[in-house]
Amino acid sequence: MIPDWFKLLYTILAVAMMVIYWVKYGPINFLWFSDIAFIGAVPALWLESRWLAGTLAVSVLLPELLWNVDFLARLALRRRITGLTEYMFNPELPRWLRGVSLFHVAILPVLVWMVAAWGYPDESLPAAVVLALVVLPASYALGSPEKNLNWVYGLGGRRQHRFPPLVYLAMLTAAFIVLIFLPTHFLLRWLFG
Repeated sequence: MIPDWFKLLYTILAVAMMVIYWVKYGPINFLWFSDIAFIGAVPALWLESRWLAGTLAVSVLLPELLWNVDFLARLALRRRITGLTEYMFNPELPRWLRGVSLFHVAILPVLVWMVAAWGYPDESLPAAVVLALVVLPASYALGSPEKNLNWVYGLGGRRQHRFPPLVYLAMLTAAFIVLIFLPTHFLLRWLFG
């Protein structure tokens, strides 16, 4: 059982993050899968929705784990692993703004806690696929190469030029499903199904 005090605290933090990000980055920034998961965890918590919690977990657990490993390696070893957290060490960004991005650290245990508390339903995988089929094209259509939401213009900070843009987008979507969603689905089903 997840206590109401935690749900309330998490909701307050999510609303604060939304306001700050809306003002600083605009609403398009909320197309990042990590932002969707952080915000989507609010209704999942209050509704105690195993389906929504599972969908969010399938969508982001592996990338968020990679973000956290990259961040901790950079802090502890001063080594860059993936570049996912490069902005967290950018002195041109205010520390308080970088601090707001520490929601990436919190979202991992929160999603796992929800799925552990309520179980993991198999319906979460198709829902995550539908989410990707909506979010990735929207990230391409509404975003820009500079923002590169969900890497729809190229992996990391680099713009890809090897494939036509829509071919790359289709390949990226398939990669999300096969390399992120499926392994996470099978792991969550094995652990909490």
